Amino acid sequence: MIDSVLLALFLPCLGMSAVFIVYMCLLWYATTRHHPPGNALPVKQVADKGLSSLELEKLPKITGKELVLGTECAVCLDEIEGEQPARLVPGCNHGFHVHCADTWLSNHPLCPVCRTKLDPQIFSSNIP
Repeated sequence: MIDSVLLALFLPCLGMSAVFIVYMCLLWYATTRHHPPGNALPVKQVADKGLSSLELEKLPKITGKELVLGTECAVCLDEIEGEQPARLVPGCNHGFHVHCADTWLSNHPLCPVCRTKLDPQIFSSNIP
């Protein structure tokens, strides 16, 4: 009776140990395998650099009361008051505090809310 209980406990443990050892061997093989140069792994591309100060100045400025899509700044999560200056992102028309938008857009060339990339034609026009 005791022999059959011990055998019933030992066999599943032995099976799980074998599965674990096979898994570890496969994991080791996958991480140590070297790829030839023609079969290089894909590399994530570095994001584009943000906007320059001249490009930032070409973006439209409005006041908080002129915002259509909401008055919360998605960068600092604070409300844009009625008379506070706000920067409007062309294309998607999302608005942000001027300082928040300039900080974000100087590092990222896309809208912080919808991730729409800013069209380069905006900056090639002669509109100040």
